[in-house]
Amino acid sequence: MQFGLSESQQILKSNARKFFAAECPLSEVRRIMETDTAHDKKLWRSMAEQGFLGVVFPEDAGGMGLGYVELAALAEEMGRALVPGAFLSNLFAGAALHAAGATKHLAAISSGDKTATVALLEADANWDPDAVKMPTLAGEKLFVPDAESADFMIVAARDAKKLALYLVESHAVAKTPMPAMDLTRRLYKVTFDHPAAELLVEGDAACTALDHALNVVTVALCAEMTGGMQRMLDIAVEYAKTRKQFGKPIGQYQAVQHQCADMLIYTESARSAAYYAAYTMTEGDAQASTAISVAKAYASDACRETGNRAVQVQGGMGFTWENDTHLFYRRAKASEMAYGDATYHRERIAHAVID
Repeated sequence: MQFGLSESQQILKSNARKFFAAECPLSEVRRIMETDTAHDKKLWRSMAEQGFLGVVFPEDAGGMGLGYVELAALAEEMGRALVPGAFLSNLFAGAALHAAGATKHLAAISSGDKTATVALLEADANWDPDAVKMPTLAGEKLFVPDAESADFMIVAARDAKKLALYLVESHAVAKTPMPAMDLTRRLYKVTFDHPAAELLVEGDAACTALDHALNVVTVALCAEMTGGMQRMLDIAVEYAKTRKQFGKPIGQYQAVQHQCADMLIYTESARSAAYYAAYTMTEGDAQASTAISVAKAYASDACRETGNRAVQVQGGMGFTWENDTHLFYRRAKASEMAYGDATYHRERIAHAVID
């Protein structure tokens, strides 16, 4: 593999950074997260115009037809900017539709005309597709991201003991807000009472589609976490350069330097793992799922620890509402659990090695 981004990938990454700096500064993030859904239609439309919503979807379905390394580059910049809203849930749903062969809905997702999410988790909060127990569209799904802002959702259910994926219009189900650590993304309990639905795929094909979609969104999440880690490091280093104690910047003290060095190691290691996972997905490597689990297991721990150290470097300032660090730390804690925590992915690696 190339240990670095190509020229076109660098251009995409640079353009994304400029776009989010202009369209989604942290002042705008704070405004959006105070809304009911933490999803801003104007920002969403602007992202669609840039092609960001369909970056890995095929061109004949309205997407850009790029690879997963490009997705990682984009997601890293989104994490750095703490972009609020439904990008990951929309990507998850789109990847499931694409893998299920239901591409007729992808154009609306890529263009930003429709937003979507996936209703997967149940009471046991297990991300494994085999853990789905809800009978055909009758029961509850928990921790469904961005359900209120979604136009439709992909629902995993059991149909005669076979896994099946359905498309359900969001207005046809009851949605109840759930507490969430990350203020820039909303979670919901969704109650199903036999709503009208479109069967997308069932059986082994449904498992394959859901596995693929989970891999795609996990790659994006790992890269997004890396971007957030880099931003927390940057904020902490800038503070250490300017905050003075006993007549000199605290960054000159070895204890503070050690904290910043740890943050740098966590960030660079997570970045390497995330981009390698994206590369294996692009190349269709048989070990892609394992590489993705390695990246997520490491990033889950590293992102949390980077947040811990960013707060410690800033002392009492790190806990204040005005300081942006806590927003990235909240995102880190939520991302740690999303799409499988470190324990889940370590078990996934173990099963892959044994099998």
